[in-house]
Amino acid sequence: MLIRTLLTLLLLSPTTSLAEVYRWVDSEGRTHFGDRPPAQAASQEVKVESAPARVDDAARDRQQKMNAFLEQRQQERDQQRAADAKAEKQAAKRAELCTRLRARLKHMDSVSTFYNLNEEGERVFVSESENTRIRERFRKKVNETCSG
Repeated sequence: MLIRTLLTLLLLSPTTSLAEVYRWVDSEGRTHFGDRPPAQAASQEVKVESAPARVDDAARDRQQKMNAFLEQRQQERDQQRAADAKAEKQAAKRAELCTRLRARLKHMDSVSTFYNLNEEGERVFVSESENTRIRERFRKKVNETCSG
C-alpha cells in the first residue's frame, strides 16, 4: 500500500518528472523507491512521466466556462440595473406629469366657463355643453395617463 501511494504521488507530482527516481529491493524482498540510489543495494532508475495534460486542460476548460458564466451573469445584472434605472426615471417623469395634470384639472373645475380668442384677440366664450365636453375630455386624458 505504501509503495502504491508513493508511486502514485511520484507519477502525479509535476516536479518529480524532473528528478531522478530509483527502485531497489532490500534483503527482505521489499521494493523501495527514492531520489538517491542506496549504497549497499543494486538499483534501477525509474522513468517517471508527468500527469496527462488532459487533467490541466479539463480544469482550464471548467475555469473558462465558469468565468464565461460569471461574466454573463454580471452583464445580465448590469442590464437589469440599467432597465430598472430607466423605468424609475420614466416613473418619476410620469408622476411629475400627473401632478401637473391633476393641478390643471382642479383649476379647470374652479373655472366657470372657457373661452377661445378670435382673430382680433377678443374672448369668445363657449357654451355650457362645450364647457362640459372640455372638462370631460381632459378628465379622461388625466385618468388614462395617470391611472394604473
